[in-house]
Amino acid sequence: MNPVETHYDRNAEREWERLERHRTEFAVTCRVLSEFLPSPPGKILDIGGGPGRYTIYLTQQGYHVQLIDVSRRCLDVAIDKSVAEGIYLPTPVQGNALSLPDRDPDADEDYAGLFDAVLLMGPLYHLLDEADRLTAIREAYRVLRPGGLIFAAFLTRFAPLRDIAIHSPAWIRDYPNRFMQLLETGQNPAHEDSTFPESYFAHPDEIEPLMAHAGFRMELLQGCEGLVAGHEDLVNSIDGELWTEWVEVNYRVGREPSMRGASDHLLYVGSKPVPPPHEE
Repeated sequence: MNPVETHYDRNAEREWERLERHRTEFAVTCRVLSEFLPSPPGKILDIGGGPGRYTIYLTQQGYHVQLIDVSRRCLDVAIDKSVAEGIYLPTPVQGNALSLPDRDPDADEDYAGLFDAVLLMGPLYHLLDEADRLTAIREAYRVLRPGGLIFAAFLTRFAPLRDIAIHSPAWIRDYPNRFMQLLETGQNPAHEDSTFPESYFAHPDEIEPLMAHAGFRMELLQGCEGLVAGHEDLVNSIDGELWTEWVEVNYRVGREPSMRGASDHLLYVGSKPVPPPHEE
């Protein structure tokens, strides 16, 4: 079992709860999904969706969502949560973003060009090599219909350094080589003390060229935390109209190119081009 699969098997419930702690990330992401997705019903593939937070949310909106994840335990949690919500999910599939299934396991449909949208909001966090990231993106491209949309999430290069500054500032002195590798390459290979193994943190400037290399046209690059990355606890604890106002602030400010490195998560929205009509 690889360290990423082991990590999510051990932390499946915590992964479900993560978006309760980080409500701004979830709320802003849902705003972007609502803005760009076609009206339901439609077919969505949630690649690396873990315990199914977005799968369940989008199913509740009326979409047909297929969940794929490397962690069997996360998929079991997704089933349990969907049953508790009283909703039906297609059979979740244990799989890898680098090699998606060829066919829908329930309907026996060819995956190629089947989906109206793909969520790739997790796998790119754990692919250290650019070639692997490109493979995962191309797999998403393969299963999208022409004109379909990809929502791809990236952890930003500076997010772990903010976390280190908050929780363990001496880490940069205790592990200088790991610190420089993280700062210069974004790579954080698994170590015995890793709390987020085999992780990759993207520089904001690399995202659009990478996605374009796979064939996508960028529609939006959204900072999911807006203004509050690293300062979100109090905002995430409020409710009512004030909460709604802060979601709107972070949704708007998160689109500022100057703020991209200040967010922990960047959400890329791209479209698969429609080929020109065939001329006889």
